[in-house]
Amino acid sequence: MATHTWRRLLLTLLLAPALSFASPAGPAIAPIHPAKSPHLGKLDVRSSSVIVLDAVDSSVLYSKQAQSPVPIASITKLMTALVVLDAGQPLDEMIELTAEDRRLERTSFSRLAVGNQLSRGDLLHLALMSSENRAAHAVARAYPGGLPACLKAMNAKARQLGMKTARFTDPTGLSSGNVSSAADLAKLVAAAAADPTIRTFTTSASHSVAIGKHLLEFRNTNSLVAKADWDVMVQKTGYTSDAGQCLVMKTVIRERPVLIVLLNSFGKYTRVADARRIRKWMEAGLEPGQLAQVAR
Repeated sequence: MATHTWRRLLLTLLLAPALSFASPAGPAIAPIHPAKSPHLGKLDVRSSSVIVLDAVDSSVLYSKQAQSPVPIASITKLMTALVVLDAGQPLDEMIELTAEDRRLERTSFSRLAVGNQLSRGDLLHLALMSSENRAAHAVARAYPGGLPACLKAMNAKARQLGMKTARFTDPTGLSSGNVSSAADLAKLVAAAAADPTIRTFTTSASHSVAIGKHLLEFRNTNSLVAKADWDVMVQKTGYTSDAGQCLVMKTVIRERPVLIVLLNSFGKYTRVADARRIRKWMEAGLEPGQLAQVAR
């Protein structure tokens, strides 16, 4: 009898931990294990300098060599447009292209000829959308006080925006003296995105201008603006042999505005491919807040 009682007591003691997980009215509940942390995997981008920012709270989602100043090519034209629009000159005022607009630092193809007359608005549109160098130079030349005053305003605007690494020596981006870090360019993209004219001009797929009796159609240098699966709010491309292929934009990914800066990509299509890689990386099932935590 004593042996039987002892066995019952031992059995009760052994079962007690398991019973503590049992529901009073149902079967045992499985032990709860901590959820695994979200894992994005490695972001493989080919651009040399990259930064991806949450445009709402400025959190850095991804960064690669983002603090070093490098040539920025035609990304320059965003700054040119900002100061020209700040000056408040009429967009419908006609400007005639001169030999000065043709004598640029580097040889570049242009469909605009000396003597052509276009409105300031059309010239800005072509400079931002098609990266037309003669158009950019013409609006800078027609700036109050001329080209020197425009360049002074561009550098002053950079300081105002907190772009400590930025320097501008020409309004087109053909000069390798135009430099900035990717992090500072994100500030320029954010400022450009706040201007409705720049948003419209940079994201239109095409624009036609009358040159004499002819109508010339220009296309956007960024193929993503015409893609139905992309919501591009502002953008600019650039290329020189020193700067490589460049792309900056503000876009919406997972219903969240994001600033993307890609500098010195190799190959004609790499900058667009990098943008797609970033979007795929962000769409890997994470909320923006989680993404920022993982990036840190």
